[in-house]
Order: sequence, then structure tokens, then C-alpha cells
Amino acid sequence: MSLLPRLKLPCLAWMRDYDRDTLAGDLVAAAIVTIMLIPQSLAYALLAGVPAEMGLYATMLPLVTYALLGTSRTLSVGPVAVISLMTATAVGDVVATTGADYISATIALALLSGLILMAMGLLRFGFLVNFLSHPVVAGFITASAIIIALGQFRHLLGVDAQGDTVLELGASLGAAVADTNNVTLALGLLALGMLLLARRLQPLLQAWGLGPRMADLLCKASPVLVVFLTTALAWRFSLQDSGVALVGAVPRGLPVLRIPALDPLLWRELADSALLIAIIGYVESVSVGKTLAAKRRQRIDADQELIGLGAANVTSALSGGIPVTGGFSRSVVNYDAGAVTPAASLFAAGGMALAALLLTPLLYFLPKATLAAVIIVAVVGLVDFSHLRRAWGYSRGDFAAIATTLVLTLVAGVEVGVLCGVFASLALHLYETSRPHMAVVGEVPGTEHFRNVERHQVITHRGIVSLRVDESLYFANASYIEDAIYTLVSRDPCLRHVVLMCPAVNAIDLSALEVLEEVNERLQEAGISLHLSEVKGPVMDCLNKTDFLKRLSGEVFLSQHQAIASLSCSQPAQSRTLISAF
Repeated sequence: MSLLPRLKLPCLAWMRDYDRDTLAGDLVAAAIVTIMLIPQSLAYALLAGVPAEMGLYATMLPLVTYALLGTSRTLSVGPVAVISLMTATAVGDVVATTGADYISATIALALLSGLILMAMGLLRFGFLVNFLSHPVVAGFITASAIIIALGQFRHLLGVDAQGDTVLELGASLGAAVADTNNVTLALGLLALGMLLLARRLQPLLQAWGLGPRMADLLCKASPVLVVFLTTALAWRFSLQDSGVALVGAVPRGLPVLRIPALDPLLWRELADSALLIAIIGYVESVSVGKTLAAKRRQRIDADQELIGLGAANVTSALSGGIPVTGGFSRSVVNYDAGAVTPAASLFAAGGMALAALLLTPLLYFLPKATLAAVIIVAVVGLVDFSHLRRAWGYSRGDFAAIATTLVLTLVAGVEVGVLCGVFASLALHLYETSRPHMAVVGEVPGTEHFRNVERHQVITHRGIVSLRVDESLYFANASYIEDAIYTLVSRDPCLRHVVLMCPAVNAIDLSALEVLEEVNERLQEAGISLHLSEVKGPVMDCLNKTDFLKRLSGEVFLSQHQAIASLSCSQPAQSRTLISAF
């Protein structure tokens, strides 16, 4: 089947109904998002370890591309903290091992992650990201936020400190703290204090007569004021002479389109990191997109989102930018500001283009400590330990996945952390499904319902045991179910019928089928019949392709009530069995 018919232009849907009111809402939202994007793009370029202009470039064509190909109407695409950290880690490792150029490797990483996303979208692989569980993502984002914040302290202190983990960063900062530049520290603390204060000014602004919405948006746009003030201070007092690190010269103008270096060795070294960045970025983006879409009773197409985000990364690479994805804070601001369609992103891209043409000379005196403060304040909200407390009380398996991801990300790095978190989730899932919940059931008096004998007063019949299996049967749990059946048989010498109740069985793989065949033969040798009840249609279709049903010593019943009614004619009834549930 050709892939070309799967390519879509979601923009055609909203362009048809575009009107003046929609234009007004999109323009207002674009202006506010542009104000946010300017300091954020510079800060995340700093975090990724690349020149400031690469952050600006990543907020132009990617926004246009996603607006045309994406399905979320309010998602704002661009550099984000976690992806920028992963970029710095991945590129730093590759540069250290291969000697490649850092900027070229960063652009290649954006291109490769974009191609991976587009390929997954064209092949309809959107479902694969479901294997990255929410606990893993929660633990990973919290740990990454801690690493990001700690890593920015070197810019606040004005020292040289390196490291990809909390331990490395802590040791490096501890060794360099004696070399702290007091002017840099004072400027960084001023910026940090103003940004934190701005978050608490909303009630005061409302008391002055501003509406809640406008007060909130002004608080979120506060980084622009901080950037302006600290840049003015650095220029007025020539703080670079006091050792304050500045952004320096930022080339004026729009990005020049060019094809990134096609180096097979470099691509091979970046492949694993590109895949992780693609998946993490997609999960973060789709989570935000789904949340905002639900508020307006809209929906997003998971496979088309892969294509839209992939194309955004490809165009970011072609224009000399860094990897991008949907940002939570920007998207929420875009939504709250009244954005109706992705045209808001088109206008925001235009605003960023104007900033690159007109404002870049003013960025020369922007202190890196200010950008570090912007990053720290942005990621503080990502640190959330409530998931650990909730998981501890609800599911120890999910708690183990969160804790594993959190701890290993902190001490071993972002890539090791997320990979081990995914492995822990899959391992726990396999363990839990390999020991499925099973229950001996009996009939609730006066009804046709069957419930666990350990939880309800039910009617059972001597010589008949009904075992409900609450999981699909596959290679990992087949032996466990076999042992459970044999245990029940050994406890009741009068047993004549075993009914396997299958309402929750969605599939039976070949390994489980072979176990059922063996169980059927052994029970038949012992004078016991094996029956099935409430087997789903797709499962019956599979069983009918084999000779298992012909060899089955018992019958297949449409319902459990029918099975008991048929088998209990000559069996005395009793209230509640003494057989234990599983």
C-alpha cells in the first residue's frame, strides 16, 4: 500500500471557516506567545549548549510546519527544557567520542529525530509510545528538571562546572564554588527573585483592576521585562569587565536553509539518542495537545501528530535549529490568550522572524545568568514528587517504575534513566500478567451472576468448580494457570467438572493453547471434564482453527449460568465453598 494517501493537510479544515473574529483571537495569542518565546528560545539554546541564534531559528519554520501538518489547534511547538537537556547530553557524548562538530551534531540530531517521527507516523506507529507509561514519564521529567536546575547554577555563580548527573554536577559545583563571581551571582539572584515574585503578583494586579486572565498573562510574560532590565544593567555598567558572561553577538537576519551534514558515522552514533528524544518529545507534546483539545471538544490524530512534529524537527534542522516539540507552558498560554487555530503559530513565527531581524543587536549584553534564571523558574514547576506518594498508596509496581526512573536519571543520566524506567515498567507488567488474578466463583442467589466465593455469599455445587481467569492467556502465565487448576483438583477428590470462565480472556496464544491441551488430557485421565464458558468471539475464532475443541472433554457454554444449569442437574447445591480464591 502506498504511503502517499496517508499524508494529510489538517490546515485545510480550519482555513475553510477562518473569519475576522478568529483572526483577532489568533493575533492576540501570537503576540503574547512571541513575547514568551524570545527569552525561552535563547535560554533553551543555552541549555542545549549551542549559540543563541539556533534557539531563535527553532521557533520559526517549525511553528509554520506544525501549523500546516499538526492536528492540535493550540499546541505551540519550539524548544523545551527536557528535550534541550537531552540534546546537550547526547551531543556532548558524541562529540567526546567522535570529535564531531557540536553544532553540526545538534542539527543532525534534530533532523534524525524528525525523520524517525515522520517514519513512525507514515507507518501508523503512534501506538508504540503507549509503552512509555505515565509513571516513567513523570519520574523522568521530575529528575530531568532537577538536573536542569542544578546545571544552571554554574551560570548563576559564573563558574565552570560540568556534568550530566546530579552527582557529577554537585561535585563540580562544589569544587568551583570558591571561584564564584559575585557580580554574576548578584545579577542572577536579582533575575531569579523578579521571576519568582512575578508568579505571585497576579492577586495584586487583579486588585489594581486587571481581569484575572490579563493579570495571569502579564505574569507569564514577565521574563521579557527581566531580560530587558538585566541587559540594560549589563550595558550601562559594562558588567562584562567584571567577569559577567554575556550572550554576545547574535547574527541578525533569518536562517539560511541548508542540508545538514549527511555523515553515516555521526548518524549511527546519534541514532539511539534521536529515538529517545523523538519518543519523549512526542509523549510530552501529545499529552499537552490532548488536554487542551478536550477542553474544546476537539481531538487530535496521534499518527498525524507524529508527522507534524517530525516535519517540525526536519525544518528546524534545515534552518539550523535544535530539536523541538510541543511546550506545556507556551501551549497553555496560547490557549488562555484566545488562540482559535494554528494560525496563531504562523503569526508567532512571523513575530520571531521580526525579532531575529530587528532585536538581535540588543541581545549582545544579555547576561547568561538571566537566561539561567529563566530556565530555573521554568523547570521548577516540573518537579513533582506527588506521583511517588500517590503510587506508593495505590500501586507498588508503578511506584517502583517511578522511583527507578527518578533515581537512575539523577545518578546515571537521562538516557540511562528513561531506558531503565521503560524496562522496569515492561518487566513489572510481565510479572503481574504472569500471575493473573483468578477466583473460584459461585452463583449469587436469585440471579445469573457469578462472584468470587471469598467476597460474596454464593451458591456452589459439589463436584463442580468454576475458575474465572481475569487475564488473557499467553506464554508467561500459562504455567501459573495450569498449576492453579491442578491445585484445585488436588483439594477436592469428588471433583468431576472444571469450568474455566473466560470473560476477561481476550487472547490465547500458542503456548497457552498447548497448556490447555495438556490440562484437558490430564483431567480426562482423572475422570474430570474441562469446560469453557463465556469465551469471546475472536478467541473462539482462533480455537476453531485448531482441533482443541474436538478433543475437549467437556463443552463450551455461552454463559456461566448455562454451564452450571447444565452440569448441576445431578449435583447437590451448597452455600459458599471452602475452596480458596486465587
